[in-house]
Amino acid sequence: MRAPFYRFIAILLLVIPGLTATYGFLAMKDAFFAQFAEDGHFLWGKFILGLILFLLGVAFIGGWTFFRDRKRNYVAPRFKANRRK
Repeated sequence: MRAPFYRFIAILLLVIPGLTATYGFLAMKDAFFAQFAEDGHFLWGKFILGLILFLLGVAFIGGWTFFRDRKRNYVAPRFKANRRK
């Protein structure tokens, strides 16, 4: 009974940063295209917030994938952990 619950939590740990990155991308897109509206202002606050959310989401997912692949020995030799003999 515990295994399905843990897998659900693991999926949530990846979905939440994915949604954060998606919202950040959409906020950056909205801020960029707002300059073509009638008022013509660029929304710097929304763009910076979107950039931060996008980078945090992508960094979390990328880091999670990298450390999982490192644990399973799927990475190139230069990325493998240094082991002292």
